[in-house]
Amino acid sequence: MRFLFILIFSVFLSSCAAVDPEKAPLVIEPAHFKNLPGWTQDNHKAALNAFSHSCARILKKKPTQSFGPDGIGGTYGDWQPACQAMPSIAAATPQDARLFFETWFTPWKATMSGRKDKGLFTGYYEASLNGALQRSGPYQYPLLARPDDLVMVDLGEFRDHLRGERIAGRVTNGKLKPYEDRQAIENGSLTEKKAQPLVWVDDPVDSFFLHIQGSGRVKLSNGDFMRVGYAGQNGHPYYAIGRELIHRGHIEKDNVSLQSIRAWLKTHPGEASEVMNTNASYVFFRELKNKGPLGGEGIPLTPRRSLAIDRSRLPYGVPIWVDIEPPVAEENQLRRLMIAQDTGGAIRGAVRGDVFWGHGKRAEYLAGKMKSQGRYWLLLPKNTINTQ
Repeated sequence: MRFLFILIFSVFLSSCAAVDPEKAPLVIEPAHFKNLPGWTQDNHKAALNAFSHSCARILKKKPTQSFGPDGIGGTYGDWQPACQAMPSIAAATPQDARLFFETWFTPWKATMSGRKDKGLFTGYYEASLNGALQRSGPYQYPLLARPDDLVMVDLGEFRDHLRGERIAGRVTNGKLKPYEDRQAIENGSLTEKKAQPLVWVDDPVDSFFLHIQGSGRVKLSNGDFMRVGYAGQNGHPYYAIGRELIHRGHIEKDNVSLQSIRAWLKTHPGEASEVMNTNASYVFFRELKNKGPLGGEGIPLTPRRSLAIDRSRLPYGVPIWVDIEPPVAEENQLRRLMIAQDTGGAIRGAVRGDVFWGHGKRAEYLAGKMKSQGRYWLLLPKNTINTQ
């Protein structure tokens, strides 16, 4: 007999303490497609296309391998029949795609400790920068390639309960020691022998935001474009500098957004570096030759269909029906099927997500403004559900 989830402990049912969104356990309960607001109005073919990228990875896995943390989703063998039955993307209609998900999956409502079903949803995008392959003129700020001595450890490979947790450092005298933080790296602690500049950009603030977004397009001085993406991270925890600017009284809490943070940094160049260095996390990059930015799952992201999640709670590849407040007044409620295909240092919690909006000014605007409350339902293969 296979049990998918430990739904809840009785202590959580009886407790009246406030739920910490970052620490509260993920709890799911069975639902029906009729419970999903706007389900029949979505274009499920767009979601099917995004899911096909995840299926390409799922089909390569050993069938007996666990699909997610704490048994979420059963095994890869439970998912592979659905991936094998997926209709042709080119030939499928939106109705065909909806029928596929309804045939092979069952929705499960996600909550935090069974008490709260709404959490924070933010957005991210593929950044735009200007750069050059050689340091010259305004191009003085390097995007560094991953250093040869950086060791990144996926703790989930050693302990199942640590799935989604990672650390990084360098090996010294046979022991893993912490890597340099952002300030040390910005001050030149890594010589080019350790971390080669991949490309030089003309704006330190744009470089900083690329570290947060994880991927971007660099317009080179010769007119060409280079797409760059995440290659590694120094192991230090991510710290939101918006929180720091609030603490210092520079920005009101209700006015924090990518746009307001960027504006403050641009107008306070003398303080900007010190504020940015309060985020000790530092990202290293690599050139991407594929058609789109890569997510943590290692597959191209799909604008408005790829969702970044907390990997310690949810697995890559799971379809998720979201019901999220619009990021700005002129947008509609986000009621659509998305696929968990990425993660991020700031994405922590059972009901938490980061919507990938794509590339361009509109994507940057929506991602920067998004601080929305929302809820979601996981779609899990029917053959993983224990009916006894």
